[in-house]
Amino acid sequence: MASNRVFNATKTLFAAAKSTATTTTAAAAKKKKPTVKKPTEKTVKAVAGILKPSPISPALAQFLGVNESARTDAVKKIWEHIKLNQLQNPMNKREIICDEKLKTIFEGKDKVGFLEIAKLLAPHFVKTS
Repeated sequence: MASNRVFNATKTLFAAAKSTATTTTAAAAKKKKPTVKKPTEKTVKAVAGILKPSPISPALAQFLGVNESARTDAVKKIWEHIKLNQLQNPMNKREIICDEKLKTIFEGKDKVGFLEIAKLLAPHFVKTS
């Protein structure tokens, strides 16, 4: 008879735990709604700044063939030129060997690291306010 008391008590404990578990799971399921973040003004301005065509220097304009360009488009066209003319160093792919056309926009350097490209292009974009 003592064993019945123990088993009955555990049934009561488990029953309480089950009801609590189902309510916490239901509450957790209600809380886990997928949230979609809306772009803020700050992020929209940042993206528009990079993608927005702006006036460029005469040297870069001659290289690209246009008077205005977005930074992303300029970098893309430069990489197309590099790949087309096989200007990457075969031993070190991170290094670009500049031809005469690239030297005009990369301050006359013979070799440029691929991470330097964005830094060297910065002066070619005219700041507009």
